[in-house]
Amino acid sequence: MSPIAVGGPELFLGTEAAYVALARPEIDPTQPGVVYAAQEAGVSPEEFAGTGDTWAVMYDGDFDEDDEGGFELPGARDVEADDFAERLQQALAAGEPFTVEAGNFLRLDGRPSGAAWVITAHVTPPEEGAAARTLELGALPAAELLAALESFRGSLA
Repeated sequence: MSPIAVGGPELFLGTEAAYVALARPEIDPTQPGVVYAAQEAGVSPEEFAGTGDTWAVMYDGDFDEDDEGGFELPGARDVEADDFAERLQQALAAGEPFTVEAGNFLRLDGRPSGAAWVITAHVTPPEEGAAARTLELGALPAAELLAALESFRGSLA
């Protein structure tokens, strides 16, 4: 079976050890792996692939192995993701400590450290009773952050 490639806009912040990502996954229903999986599931490839219009937050950090997480953001729109990315770009350009929020589910606190930014992410899943998480994303190179934001915003256009 062929692997299933997932595309769509994604803003990944962090490292392999600790990260937060804002993404709108898109799956091409014509991929051989999707066609095969859809047949096995007894649905059409389009149904299996989904609509590709639902934003999600994914995260992982220094938690238990089974505690990496993610959640969907039904009703979130591209314009809201772009607004968040634009505000983050502006905060980085200002060169001073900042807090940037994306709704009530994600807050980034950052402070400059040489040619990098030390960023802490605060993730609050919308499910009742879900625990809020604080992730120390570490010192992320400023140039890479700005490039990732530019690329992300371009993928939304």
